Amino acid sequence: MRNESSSAESLYNEGCRLMESGDADAAELSFRKAIAINPGLAAAHTNLGLLLEQKGNLAEAEKEYRLSLSLNPEGGRTWLNLGVLLLGQKRLAEAEEAYRKSIALLPDFPPAWTNLGTLLASLRRDDEAEVCLRQAIELDPQYRSGYFNLSYLLLRQGRFEEGWECFEKRDWYRHFEARIPCPRWRGESVAGKALLLVFDAGNGDMIQFCRYASVLKERGAKLVTVIGHPPLKRLFRTMDGVDFAYGFDEEILHVEADYWTPPLSIPYYCRTRLDSIPARIPYLHADPELVKKWAKRLSDLSAPGDLRVGLVWQGSRNFENDADRSLPGLSTLEPLGGVGGVRFLSLQKGAGEDDAALPPAGLPVVNLASEIEDFADSAAIVSNLDLVISVDTAMAHLTGALGKPCWLLLPDYKTDWRWLDGRSDSPWYPGVMRLFRQHRMGEWVKVVEEVREVLETLVVSSPGRGNSPL
Repeated sequence: MRNESSSAESLYNEGCRLMESGDADAAELSFRKAIAINPGLAAAHTNLGLLLEQKGNLAEAEKEYRLSLSLNPEGGRTWLNLGVLLLGQKRLAEAEEAYRKSIALLPDFPPAWTNLGTLLASLRRDDEAEVCLRQAIELDPQYRSGYFNLSYLLLRQGRFEEGWECFEKRDWYRHFEARIPCPRWRGESVAGKALLLVFDAGNGDMIQFCRYASVLKERGAKLVTVIGHPPLKRLFRTMDGVDFAYGFDEEILHVEADYWTPPLSIPYYCRTRLDSIPARIPYLHADPELVKKWAKRLSDLSAPGDLRVGLVWQGSRNFENDADRSLPGLSTLEPLGGVGGVRFLSLQKGAGEDDAALPPAGLPVVNLASEIEDFADSAAIVSNLDLVISVDTAMAHLTGALGKPCWLLLPDYKTDWRWLDGRSDSPWYPGVMRLFRQHRMGEWVKVVEEVREVLETLVVSSPGRGNSPL
């Protein structure tokens, strides 16, 4: 028995080593061998469960976690792992229970408090969430995840002063530090200086926060250069305050820069508050030649007097909350097709693009996807539309930045902080953005019905084109 136990422990230790080195398949085999020798080795079940979860085998992963907990109910980290798995399946009450059990067993473990706080924030139990997140930070004042998740709660509530400060604790930019031969900007005077804005988060984030280029220019910066996502390069050459725009896929031999900064850090150092958001709309402009090109194209696709409405129903599937922010498909918007006097045009690119090739019978849509090269084309199309109806993705930010009306469809669960709480407008895009919110998680039917009613009213009250509907 002693030799068997020793052999199982050795296999478990080898599995841990392989797991740390990134050899998941070999680690899984080692844990399975350890369990075959000693089925009562709780830690091996936990680690096997984690590997299975990472492979997407959720049912087997849950089985292993629960086997581990039946052997060792005091396994606080196993309860935490189980909670993460349950949360991913939207089994929210079970996830909360697992997190609370983890905290009861590991009251000094910051990740347990952070995970519970993040779940509670997603459920809009803000007071409870804030207590949990602050407890994580109190336990470890260097715990970045605690600050990051607290920042989302604070920013969503409009508490920008502390929210930006917590948000600035994120650590996404280490790879830039060694590659850029100038210091990171930390709020120093920019008078007479050249600044480099590096690519940050997603396309929508870049569109929203590179507006600060003009703020830096107003503070005396002599030059502002953006290195961003390649599909944004042509578009950003039309942005107020930007002197040069490059894609991060380009070989750039020299860029004049005294400081570099991620765009999402600029609000912190500019002390942006809810009442001081730089929101001069528009701050992006479509290329005039592309606007003319698309004006001709769209005139051929719609009847005189039709309201031209662009549709975007899905975001990038790589985004952590995409399943909640995106519609299941174009068919979800089919009730809009019952509104007369509207020409619907698909602006959808990437995920969901194929839906427009075979649209639902009740929603005739012109599919423009194959003709859109990048965001410069999208901007020219939007400039020729009366309205864009979009989920929370980069096209919504593009439409707002161009000063065109956008109706934004928002999920109830994990609504992004930038849309704040309980508002039907956005101070980031004043006068052009109207928010339509779910009232229950996953319930898009009522949202679309509300949009249909407002669209119908708009068509009746605003005959002809060239309006600015909200």
